[in-house]
Amino acid sequence: MNWADFTAAEPALARTAQERFGAFRHHVLATVRQDGSPRLSGLEVRFHDGGLWLGMMPDSQKARDLLRDPRFALHANPGDGTGMAGGDVRISGRAYEVGAGPVKDGYVKEVEPPEPFHLFRTELTEVVRTCVEDDRYLVVQVWKPGEPVRTLRRT
Repeated sequence: MNWADFTAAEPALARTAQERFGAFRHHVLATVRQDGSPRLSGLEVRFHDGGLWLGMMPDSQKARDLLRDPRFALHANPGDGTGMAGGDVRISGRAYEVGAGPVKDGYVKEVEPPEPFHLFRTELTEVVRTCVEDDRYLVVQVWKPGEPVRTLRRT
């Protein structure tokens, strides 16, 4: 399931998540190292042509991680201070490299990234938003493909 599918299934959560990622330029990507441990890296993300795209420098460690094991988690930059306006958003899934061709050409035309670069399309397995509601409740919204958003409230 790509970003467009998620947006069609859960437009309110998708809009909130996209706004959260749009609020800042740099975010945190978790990939799986060769030994199975996590690797955290800074990353810029793009929402383009119905997808969530990850672009990376050639031969970067995070790109090599994804080429070997496509699983990832992407955490939105929480911003300054402790307010976290818009909540905390995490997206998990799998990322697959896009080779030369019309898809990558369209991305290059719109984004104008420094070349050469790796481009990965994403397939989503989970989107989670955590926020505080009414200064009383910790609210966690969890979406998985084929399921409605599940909302948990804690005091």
